[in-house]
Amino acid sequence: MVPSLFIGHGSPYLAVQQNEYSNFLSQLGKRYNPKAIVIFSAHWESEILSLTYTDDVLETVYDYYGFPEEMYQIKYPARGSTRIAKILEERFKNLGIKTKREEKRGLDHGSWVALRHMFPKADIPVIQLSVHPFLTPKAQYHIGQALQGLGDEDILVIGSGTTVHNFNWFFPEATEPVKEAVEFDNWIIEYVKKRDIDSLDQYLQLAPHARLAVPRPEHFVPLFLALGSGDENKKPLVLNQTYDFGALSNLCMEF
Repeated sequence: MVPSLFIGHGSPYLAVQQNEYSNFLSQLGKRYNPKAIVIFSAHWESEILSLTYTDDVLETVYDYYGFPEEMYQIKYPARGSTRIAKILEERFKNLGIKTKREEKRGLDHGSWVALRHMFPKADIPVIQLSVHPFLTPKAQYHIGQALQGLGDEDILVIGSGTTVHNFNWFFPEATEPVKEAVEFDNWIIEYVKKRDIDSLDQYLQLAPHARLAVPRPEHFVPLFLALGSGDENKKPLVLNQTYDFGALSNLCMEF
């Protein structure tokens, strides 16, 4: 049995870094032995919920630019699984959620960067799913609910994104987190722990500094997808709350 997770996937540099956060992810991966991984990536946006559909090795996608050459040589050669993808399709269909198969798409850095630290052998099948960033938190939660119980079958569901993600709010020399970023995360944590979906649905109006923390929601919505997929009788747990560049959140939660 495995839980559902929300993982702050960090910057692309995390792929080659050995630091406190990469060490955390490495240790986190050792807690679980999933037979498959289902991961919603903030870096794949689609109005129709899309999922990778192949049994072949998934391409490692470098969806970033201007980084050192070594960042384009990394491979994360995990295979897909059409068997697991079909299970997902059926679950979404049962809730009236339309899906689309993507047979050629690989893993973008919203998936493989964190997975490279968590499961470095790349020997676990991975199915990546898209996000629709402009659906409400309640709608995201509903999508996630289609996957409830997969953890009982040792299928690990991950929402990969970042709660505080604003490229205009980075402080490379920062040694302490920006208080506004922490205050936003603390509000989110409080209401996620309560499973207060009504308040979370209104985070833009209720959460402190919300529009600064979330100028665009694509990195934020994987939190609600992961929350919906988890055990409703389990109190959500904070696994990590650290920050890079002062305001890039590495918040991770277990559901």
